[in-house]
Amino acid sequence: MFSQSVRLLELRSSRATVAKRFFGSGLRLLQEQAVKPVASEPSVFRRAGKALLKVSLYSGLLGTGYLSYQLYKEKHPAPQTPQSATFVNGSPRKTLVILGTGWGSISLLKNLDTSLYNVIVVSPRNYFLFTPLLPSTPVGTIELKSIVEPVRSIARRVPGEVHYYEAEALDIDPENKTVKIKSVNKEHEYQLDLKFDYLVNGVGAQPTTFGIPGVFENASFLKEISDAQEIRMKIMTSVEKAASLPPTDPERERLLSFVVVGGGPTGVEFAAELRDYVDQDLSKWMPGLSSEIKVTLVEALPNILNMFDKSLVDYAEQLFKQDRIDLRIKTMVKNVTKTTITAKCGDENEDIPYSVLVWATGNAPREVSKNLMQKLEVQDSRRGLLIDDKLQLLGAQGSIFAVGDCTFYPGLFPTAQVAHQEGEYLASVFKKLYKIDQLKWQAAQKNDADDSKIQNRISKIQAQIVPFKYHHMGALAYIGSDKAIADLAVGDSMYRSAGSFTFLFWKSAYLAMCMSFRNRVLVAMDWAKVYFLGRDSSV
Repeated sequence: MFSQSVRLLELRSSRATVAKRFFGSGLRLLQEQAVKPVASEPSVFRRAGKALLKVSLYSGLLGTGYLSYQLYKEKHPAPQTPQSATFVNGSPRKTLVILGTGWGSISLLKNLDTSLYNVIVVSPRNYFLFTPLLPSTPVGTIELKSIVEPVRSIARRVPGEVHYYEAEALDIDPENKTVKIKSVNKEHEYQLDLKFDYLVNGVGAQPTTFGIPGVFENASFLKEISDAQEIRMKIMTSVEKAASLPPTDPERERLLSFVVVGGGPTGVEFAAELRDYVDQDLSKWMPGLSSEIKVTLVEALPNILNMFDKSLVDYAEQLFKQDRIDLRIKTMVKNVTKTTITAKCGDENEDIPYSVLVWATGNAPREVSKNLMQKLEVQDSRRGLLIDDKLQLLGAQGSIFAVGDCTFYPGLFPTAQVAHQEGEYLASVFKKLYKIDQLKWQAAQKNDADDSKIQNRISKIQAQIVPFKYHHMGALAYIGSDKAIADLAVGDSMYRSAGSFTFLFWKSAYLAMCMSFRNRVLVAMDWAKVYFLGRDSSV
């Protein structure tokens, strides 16, 4: 009995010890928790910053990967179908000759299934020139190499093999379906008569002087790379010559006077780029001389940029006044000498001195187009080759087509946008013509030209060749001081904007329009270089 009582006391004592230890540890834990501060959750801004950082990182990685993939594809094109006299089924493979490497011709080449034809490209210029950015090149905003794409690179990335001749088209014979070409390489001169089944004339236009004396001899045009190089040389040479003369010398004033004739996008954008170069770069290195430079824009019409809405035109003209660009509207050039232009404004004539004159207005047909007009009686227009609503040359329907600036058709203007859409349209037309030619060959093989089934199929395909319809996407123009104007067509509505944000849109649109990713990268790098390092002022 005594021993049981002792065991009971020991048991109670052990339980009390365990309870004391348990509650003691719990108390210490509560004390520690009370002393230790509670960690607060990250703020909303911190979480948003982390999320934005992750999105930026992933976007950068995806963008880099996509860019690398596209550049790799351009540098490693797929194998091409070789040219041949016949297809696998024995039908003849027709020859398509494309003249020129401008917007219309290159757009056709890029969108055409070249495995359906023996395609031959003829042009004295072995590259495609991105003309919308050409006004930026004389002052160094964009490097010339950044806006050219070799024809052979473009031709190598299409399905079928393309032959290219660095030559000039001299004459087209619509009856015998031949085109005479002459090489531009003087060390390796040759002349060839190329046979064609279909021909696309996309030789473009040449500048016109409107018969004004002295323009051709003294002005610089802005159509080709050589023009931009010539203008740059003249500008830099004039600046250096003026720097060696005292400020009171009249010759110094003339050397620092630059005149642009033409109020279209080319003339306006070049005048704006030139003023930017003077204000943003030359003013840092030659502050005294740069303040004396005068930029004058001459336009015969009542306003510049007549393809834009009046509100945008007014905005551009007001900005020109702020940027000290002397705008002369309703002013017609009558005569040009080596040092002055004579212009008529109203009833008065004025002599405007200059050192560099850039002529950025007017187009005229090239010699090969003029020769072709003389062979076809219906070609009676001086403005260009007359075409129908399917871009076929009047008088040579069925075998000769024409696109771009060498043509004239009511409602179609000589712009890159029009030529680009014409090229895309012709690519779809030639795909249908191939199907028609194949059906005709099948009928000939059956010795049954009146096969009703084949004729019905041909008729259906011919009905699918609808007239060309131009879809105006709008117009863009850079007007200086990192500002641009945009007149955009979205469906049936027009959206207009101007200012710095529009300038960013202008840049984005032109990057998207570049022919290759290589060009996009180079142009973007040029813009970045100018932003951080400025323009190069050397010759």
